Amino acid sequence: MKTVGIIAEYNPFHNGHAYQIAAAKRMTGAEYCIIVMSGDYVQRGAPAFMDKYARTQAALANGADLVLELPVCYALGSAEYFASGAVALLDKLGIIDTLCFGSECGDITLLSEFAEKLSGEDDNFKHMLDRQLRSGLSYPNARNAALQACAPHLINHMNVLMQPNNILAIEYCKALSNRGSSIRPYTISRTGSAYHDASLDNAFCSALAIREAVASSGSLAEVQALMPRTGYEILEAGYGRTCPVFADDISLPLHYQLLSEQACGFTQYADIDTALSDRIIKKLPAYRRFTDFCEQLKTKNRTYTRIARSLIHILLRIEKTDLEHYQSDDYIYYARMLGFREEAKPLLTAIKEHGSIPLLSKLADAGTLLSENGSHMLDMDIYASHIYNSILQHKFADCPDLTCEYKKKIIKY
Repeated sequence: MKTVGIIAEYNPFHNGHAYQIAAAKRMTGAEYCIIVMSGDYVQRGAPAFMDKYARTQAALANGADLVLELPVCYALGSAEYFASGAVALLDKLGIIDTLCFGSECGDITLLSEFAEKLSGEDDNFKHMLDRQLRSGLSYPNARNAALQACAPHLINHMNVLMQPNNILAIEYCKALSNRGSSIRPYTISRTGSAYHDASLDNAFCSALAIREAVASSGSLAEVQALMPRTGYEILEAGYGRTCPVFADDISLPLHYQLLSEQACGFTQYADIDTALSDRIIKKLPAYRRFTDFCEQLKTKNRTYTRIARSLIHILLRIEKTDLEHYQSDDYIYYARMLGFREEAKPLLTAIKEHGSIPLLSKLADAGTLLSENGSHMLDMDIYASHIYNSILQHKFADCPDLTCEYKKKIIKY
């Protein structure tokens, strides 16, 4: 059987996502589509707009056959780390034929050429990149400068590196190449609004546009036409009870965590060096809200998004040593199921037969299936979800009693 993989956040699930799933199956001839999806936190450094089970249900209702959770340490990583973790998960399932992703340029040959140059195998490029970073440039600017110096034939295409879906697409290609994976990459040209476009002027608007429309209006009135019917119904059912969640909803628990640990500093946490730790401590008396604090902390070589991810690493206790060890130990130890379509059961059987990691459907089974490292990674996911659930319970008066993550049942559609 042919199977296509998609790496996603669905924050929230909209018309463009439904289009991508249908197009991915059509263009690759796949019978099944497996989604690797971020859990309750997303790569831009924020809690998810809707919880992972609601987003799983929306994906399954619109063509996905199986949804797996991307561990939180990768979901909150840089583009490179996010892609490496997700690709490793798909690769270890043992049944994925193709990986399909959106991009602004829609040219897999060009994306692969950038991936080859950026893979780290070119000593001249690595030297030039290091030189630019030491000069004080942010990583994106340093990377661009090094490419212009070492790959002049790509100069006319440098705009590719300025667009967010292209950047992730290149990282997916890099990750596949670095693993020597047999999975073939395919790209679909992004349809409708750009990733950062907040306008609502077409049916294929961005997830950002939906989030901002709901935040500004305090209602769902403007977004119904922008989502598949089932996706909208799931959002509507949870509205005011379990969603929407915005970045500043983590302000209070984060403030408590920062105050609790400021005496020791924060350098043990992922993406935080001594300079950022000192800056956090210096500016902590002025803390009011998460988003404002990110703005205060950002600098020429530290973007808002990087700061946001760093602060959530503190909140969720994701340490440098965890990420370094997981990376050296091949990234992933399990595939945790969030939901599946009943007719996709042959897919589950195939993964169990051909996969090199356990397919985890019940947390109660983790103790007998996972290594020590796998158990620790899963514990981080569970802790992250419990923090997210506590935010829901404090924000929404009508929030239902949220079952402990150990008792949550996977979505069957």
